[in-house]
Amino acid sequence: MSADATNPAAPGPVAPAAARRRARPRIDLRRLGRAALLGPAARDRLPDAIGHVAEAHRAHHPDADLEPLRRAYVLAESSHRGQMRKSGEPYITHPLAVTLILAELGAETTTLTASLLHDTVEDTDVTLDQVREQFGEEVRYLVDGVTKLEKVDYGAAAEPETFRKMLVATGNDVRVMSIKLADRLHNMRTLGVMRPEKQARIAKVTRDVLIPLAERLGVQALKTELEDLVFAILHPEEYEHTRGLIAENASAPSDPLTEVAEQVRVVLREAGITAEVLIRPRHFVSLHRVSRKRGRLRGCDFGRLLVLVNEDADCYGVLGELHTCMTPVVSEFKDFIAVPKFNLYQSLHTAVAREDGQVVEVLIRTHQMHKVAEAGVVALGNPYAPPSEEQPSGDGEQSAGDGERADPTRPGWLSRLLDWQQAAPDPDTFWSTLREDLAQDREITVFRPDGGTLGLPDGATCVDAAYAQYGEDAHACIGARVNGRLATLSTVLRDGDTVQLLMGQDPASEPSAAWLEHAHTPAARIAIQRWLATHPAPAQTAAGASGDAPGAQAAAEAVERAAAPAPDTAADTRPARPGRASVVVVDRPTAGARLAGCCTPVPPDEITGFAVRGGMVTVHRVECAAVARMNGAGRAEVDVRWGDTTECRVTLLAESFGRPHLLADLTEAIALEGVEIVSATVAPPTQQRVRHTYTLQLPDAAGLPALMRAMRNVPGVYDVSRTQPPGV
Repeated sequence: MSADATNPAAPGPVAPAAARRRARPRIDLRRLGRAALLGPAARDRLPDAIGHVAEAHRAHHPDADLEPLRRAYVLAESSHRGQMRKSGEPYITHPLAVTLILAELGAETTTLTASLLHDTVEDTDVTLDQVREQFGEEVRYLVDGVTKLEKVDYGAAAEPETFRKMLVATGNDVRVMSIKLADRLHNMRTLGVMRPEKQARIAKVTRDVLIPLAERLGVQALKTELEDLVFAILHPEEYEHTRGLIAENASAPSDPLTEVAEQVRVVLREAGITAEVLIRPRHFVSLHRVSRKRGRLRGCDFGRLLVLVNEDADCYGVLGELHTCMTPVVSEFKDFIAVPKFNLYQSLHTAVAREDGQVVEVLIRTHQMHKVAEAGVVALGNPYAPPSEEQPSGDGEQSAGDGERADPTRPGWLSRLLDWQQAAPDPDTFWSTLREDLAQDREITVFRPDGGTLGLPDGATCVDAAYAQYGEDAHACIGARVNGRLATLSTVLRDGDTVQLLMGQDPASEPSAAWLEHAHTPAARIAIQRWLATHPAPAQTAAGASGDAPGAQAAAEAVERAAAPAPDTAADTRPARPGRASVVVVDRPTAGARLAGCCTPVPPDEITGFAVRGGMVTVHRVECAAVARMNGAGRAEVDVRWGDTTECRVTLLAESFGRPHLLADLTEAIALEGVEIVSATVAPPTQQRVRHTYTLQLPDAAGLPALMRAMRNVPGVYDVSRTQPPGV
């Protein structure tokens, strides 16, 4: 029997929250119990016990066939007959209550059928094969998805492994989680007779796992009531304080929200906009958060206005009228219609100020948006049926083009969760990581250059984006461009960023232990930890924060010592080597020439010269900043041009992401182009980036573009540019 099945009396303080949020009476479980005890109705006649379910179902699906519900109830009632909840009520009242919750949210017939049967396989002799034979494969799958694993088989791992199983099932059919959420809501409503310590344990799991899942699936109606029930159990003193604030406000002589609501109705009526204006009281947890944020509460803090219209365009019409006729608080405006949240939510949020300084928050949405905001994925009907079948009509359904909303049956966050859970090595790791993952209360969307998107938790870095896009192939990631600019892997991404991940081609590319400091998502952390655990410590050191091999700096110094010129030319100011006197032809008799170290011109750069002391002419590239300075100082330019000799010396700066063997690969690429290394230096690595400076002697200046291309093609190198030589 379900371990959560207990007393049908909800904790006393919680009932007002539900009553304020819904203008419907709570189902009388005792009446349902009496109806259940009378046994099934005559064949083909709808049993009285499911009358409320049928009524709620028909309100959303007028043409629904109720025969599957009748047969499911008959099987569930006969199977659970004789089983009682701890309160003494017949056990059948639990699946009936769960099914009613889903029916009121608009769930389709298959979900309701599975909901009536959801405990039969777990708690009775009914088998999954029997469910398949009588109700089909879809219902069997849903029932199996919410069936718990036995503690006798799994021991302490039963709960985490049950949730793992349920999440995998949800990945194939989100209706599994819809049933689980409704099941947990009813069990939370009826938690009163359990021991306080068990109430607290169940409430904590609900807080850490079920409520975040309800938020991600967009089922706000279930999420808000679950929050209040958890709040009452885990924080009774704060709950009582909040309830006192609500009672005090209810006894106030006037209600400013009512006054503003009437003003809004008048404004919209005069504008010719058909709209329904409702006052939406805050639930307990929401009000508690507002009180902590604002301190002393005033009348308008106890609720928000909800404006419901028929068309998307009317939402913006309402917004325009409110901002024109009332005083808007512009900083409070958010457009979740143009940019929907990742959980299907769409609304316009704004606020208007009263003359007494009170601020009234206003939500503007269509009726269809409201249905989706309350019921989330449940409002999609059967998301797997062809469009002609039980699909809700109206605006807002399965629209919008971003990656999170393109397929509401498999949202991006769920795909990522399913990816990393497969890599979790044990139930404890899975359970702790799941809670941590679900604790992220906001998601961002980043764009890929190919037009795709990645959904990531707020605070995610380029490391997280790499593993989200490439899985374990992200081990070879060597860097990223964020909004076109080079960025380190530790860069924190913001909503709307465009991220291009740079992947290395070298098999030796490998993740660093330092990446763990920048990994924000479970997928990234688990993948990095698994790689580090399977590789020896030297490899980890080689791929450390510097990103270079342990001997890279020593190798660089060796190259520098071997290739460095004599001491008198170490700070090279471009004196002519033998045979280089005719590289530059100066239009001035007897004048010698030297190439400026600030811009290192080489053929075929456009050049100009300036006379300096000693009868020399310094040659600059015409775009060099020094040219502008000297022209501004009134210095006369000297005509210079390239001669026939094309040999030249140039200094190149190679910027790269650190990795083993990078220095060797760069020097090999230079040598293959037939270029002599005059000197080379490697700056100390910073944030996994390394700067290599090479002074090179080219036999032909025309080969410079090919040389720079060859260096850029070395894995890990993201830029090569000309620069001044060391010491200039």
